Formats: sequence, C-alpha cells, structure tokens
Amino acid sequence: MNPSILSIRRVCFAVIGVLSFSGWLFAQSDRIEICKQNPRYWQYKGKPVVLIGGSVEDNLFQIPNLKEHLDLLQSVGGNYVRNSMSSRDPGNVWPFKKLDSGKYDLDQWDEEYWKRFSDFLKWTHERDIIVQIEVWETFDFYMQYWEVNPMNPGNNITYTAEETGLPVKVDSHPTQRKNNFFWSIPNERNQKTVLKYQQKFVDKMLSHSLRYGHVLYCMDNETAVTPEWGWYWARYIQDKARQRNLVVHTTEMWDAWDLSSPQHNATFDHPEIYSFVDISQNNHQKGQAHWINAQKQYARIADKPRPLNNVKIYGGDGGRFGNRQDGLERFWRNIFGGLAAARFHRPDSGVGLSPIAQAHLKSMRMLLDRLDMVSARPDSQFALLSDRSENEAYASIIPGERIAVYFPAKGSVTVDISGLPGKISIRWLDIAKSVWLPETTLSADKTIPLSTPGDGHWAVLISAQP
Repeated sequence: MNPSILSIRRVCFAVIGVLSFSGWLFAQSDRIEICKQNPRYWQYKGKPVVLIGGSVEDNLFQIPNLKEHLDLLQSVGGNYVRNSMSSRDPGNVWPFKKLDSGKYDLDQWDEEYWKRFSDFLKWTHERDIIVQIEVWETFDFYMQYWEVNPMNPGNNITYTAEETGLPVKVDSHPTQRKNNFFWSIPNERNQKTVLKYQQKFVDKMLSHSLRYGHVLYCMDNETAVTPEWGWYWARYIQDKARQRNLVVHTTEMWDAWDLSSPQHNATFDHPEIYSFVDISQNNHQKGQAHWINAQKQYARIADKPRPLNNVKIYGGDGGRFGNRQDGLERFWRNIFGGLAAARFHRPDSGVGLSPIAQAHLKSMRMLLDRLDMVSARPDSQFALLSDRSENEAYASIIPGERIAVYFPAKGSVTVDISGLPGKISIRWLDIAKSVWLPETTLSADKTIPLSTPGDGHWAVLISAQP
C-alpha cells in the first residue's frame, strides 16, 4: 500500500478512536450519579436533581398510550417513575416466546415485550425522566400469577419440575417464601438450570437498559427472602455494567413495613452493595410517625450518606394503605425530610397521576424552583417550630438564606427566623391550585407567627432579603 495512503488511514482511525472515546466520556457524564454536592441526593447530566413522580401503573412499559402518560408527567414537573418488569396484568406480555402449543420456549424471546421495554427506555430518556427498575416482581412468582408464569416448569418446554426442583403450584403469599425460584443462587440451593435462565433474562434486560444513563436498579418488590438473593443480583448487575466501563446504582425493597426490622439491615448496612436505599415501606406509616421514622433513617446513614428513595407512596381513597390525604402528606413530608425521591403509587393504593397528584407535583416543582432543597436540611426535631400541634407543620432550612414550611391542613405555628438576617420576604404557595400568593416583606425578628391563608395543603417560603 502507498505509504501516504497508509498514513492517512492511520490518522482517520485515530480521529475515529478519539471521537468514540469522547462519546463514551460524554455518555458517562450523562448518567445518573450520587450528587457530588450532597450525597443524599442524585445528580443527572452533571446537575443535582430532586426526583418526584407518579404514574398510573407499576410496570409502566406495558401500558397503552405510554407516550401521552409520560408527556403528562413531564408537563407537571415529574421526573421519576417506577418500572417493575412485571407481566401479570390484563393485556401484558411475558418476556419469553409462547408457542402454538400454549407453552413457552425460554430459549426464545417475545419480541413485543422487549420492544415495549426498549420504547419505554427511549421515551423516558428523551424526557429526562429517571427510571427505577424492579428486576424481580415478587408477586409474579406466587399464587395465581405463578400458574401462568413462563418460568413455571409446567408452562414451558425448556425444563421440568424434576430437573429444577421448582414447584408447579404455589398457593401461599410471598411472605411464606415457598417458591424456591428465589433460592437458585450459588450461596443457596445452587439450582444451575434455573439460574441460567434467570441470568438470561437479566442479561437481556441489561442489553437494553445499560445503553441509557437514566436508570436505577432495585432487585425486588417487597421481598422476604434471604439477603443473599439481592446481594447476588446487585453484584451481577454491577459486574455486567463494569464490563462496559459503566457504574450503576442498586438497592433492594423489603416487605417489612417497619424500617427497624432486621430485613432492612441487609440494605442499610451494606453501602458497598447498595449505593442507595429505597424506604418505600415507611409510607405505610401515618401522620407525624411517618416523619419521625424517616428522620431516624436519615440519621442512621449519617456516617455514609446515600440517597433515600420512595418509589411507592401509599395512600389513595378506596385503597388499603391510608386515604388520599395520607398519601399527599407523605409525599410532602418525604421531600421536606431531605429524602431524594418521592413517587405516588398507582391507584388504588396511591393517587398515581390523577388530577390531584398532578396539582401536588406541579406545586412541588414550583417550590423546588425557588428552594434549593439539595442545599437544605430538614428540621428533624422541630427546633424551628413552636406553638405547634402534632402533624401540624414541617420545615426545611438553608441556614442564613431560606426556611420553607409545609402545612398538611389549616394551621398556625411560630417560626424561629433568627438565622435569617435583615429583612425577610414571605410567600405562600396554594398547593391545591398551584398558585403563589403575592409576596410580603417585613423586618426580621427572632420569631414570626404564621397562619395558613385557608384550608387544605399550604407551603410557605421565608427568604432573607439582600
């Protein structure tokens, strides 16, 4: 070959290599990461973010009209959704191919399932909506759902109950831990055939999700199995990412409603495996007890601060876990409490993305646009508030700059503003209407009395003036 042509080719390959490497660096900087400014929060595309959201369903990639739903969420300031890899609802498809015989072949994929998942990732990425995936939807593997699950040996041509030790029928609730599908890993029963197809499923999921930087990974939904199961899959996902020179963030979701339960220690006590903690089960607590328990967890990780996420906020009229008022209060207490993420659970266990949820998301985003919550800290012990009844008000403060107070209902408290020098401004946010009331100013004193302008949910921002 002509030396000059060879030289040109070498230069071209070098340029392509630099561009590819630059693209990889750009992709890395775009991924969701622990916030460098405050490790209790996330950052995305290099900027701190507070994650808020709500959606009509848990396995969001399976719903019709998905684009419109994501557009609605984005329009009211939402940037966070849950996505369980579940298939148990009407109209859902399973990940494996169903044959004419009615049985599944675990060596073939259902293309529609993976197309839905791919589209979901693409559309959420385009809208800067952070996705928290639940890899194993616990309830898909129990009771009536296990009876139609492709990984049930009675439903596929790939393996038998005798080969795997898997049951064909599981009548009990997941808390009874009767399906040894969740005991396949080497440190448990080492069911190699089952593990092979579990890995196959996770590998396929990751072939789509690792292409994007807006994804967080939760191992299970409300699991009650041994910690080794979640640890195995967290490490597995991290290793697969590391092979691509990527870093991903993992957590586990336990069944116990009480976060002091030993179950939760497997997450809290292992930051080397779980880089964030999902504390959704705390959202079964009501009133001030909900705040106090969350603040215990906030203090619990003081030596190793990490994001505390709430991908499920329970509470909706007609549901089993508190009414609508409970759900709305929990949402606001979570964000005022210094927690990194809060999403309304799907109806009827939560308010989803209903009109009332839309109003509260919009109002929260309006507040966050004026209050740098990443720089704030919660008034955990109510030191800023006096003349306060139980569950009457909650505060967050940026010392020397701003204090925000949230009222779940009509109320009056006295606020210590001694940390705000000079004149101050006061501005009320009518949460239900997503409207700021006109600003008022006054000379700073040690304390000021505050009374909500009306009934319902209110927030107020008290700011030091230059």
